[in-house]
Amino acid sequence: MKNAVCRKCRRAGLKLFLKGERCYTQKCPMIRKPYPPGVHKNKFSQLSDYGKQLREVQKIKWTYGISETQFKRYLEEAKKQKELIVADALKQILERRIDNVIFLAGFTISRRQARQLVSHGHFYLNGRKITIPSYLVKPNDVISLKEKTKEIKLIEKIKKPKENYQPPKWLEVDFKNLTIKIKKLPLPEEINLPFDYELAIEFYSR
Repeated sequence: MKNAVCRKCRRAGLKLFLKGERCYTQKCPMIRKPYPPGVHKNKFSQLSDYGKQLREVQKIKWTYGISETQFKRYLEEAKKQKELIVADALKQILERRIDNVIFLAGFTISRRQARQLVSHGHFYLNGRKITIPSYLVKPNDVISLKEKTKEIKLIEKIKKPKENYQPPKWLEVDFKNLTIKIKKLPLPEEINLPFDYELAIEFYSR
């Protein structure tokens, strides 16, 4: 379906910036139709506790482009961490996905686009080609763009409007050479996505 991605934002009740360039224009369906698909009124119906938990899970999964299996795996990994509470550990794990890092660095206009470029082998990690969008970066990792990829119009188009973009402080981005260095792991307070991770965790505690 043509607008299937945009329908996810309408169902979630907020912009998840899944479409890329269109999300930043007046063409965004969330501007024209800020209500769920099939509901012809400008407000969301009251959700049950289960519905609220499910919606938070969906928001997170749709934003990062992950499957149910991946979400559960990240949650189990978060539960094993000693330094952070589960919700904060989950936030940190999701932010460390290499496709997310490339998007946050300003190299793509959406996480979906970053995922595609990684899958097609356009990026290197520490000098070696990486094709796994779910790879979790570590401090001192360096992500670089393939030389041939730097020449394609897509990259030139993305690079120009991002010249004044300020990436997260835990990333060191070289826009001239198109490289990203992971200075440190992101702190929970540096991750400002509008999700209730506790509600999402509760969904799997039933």
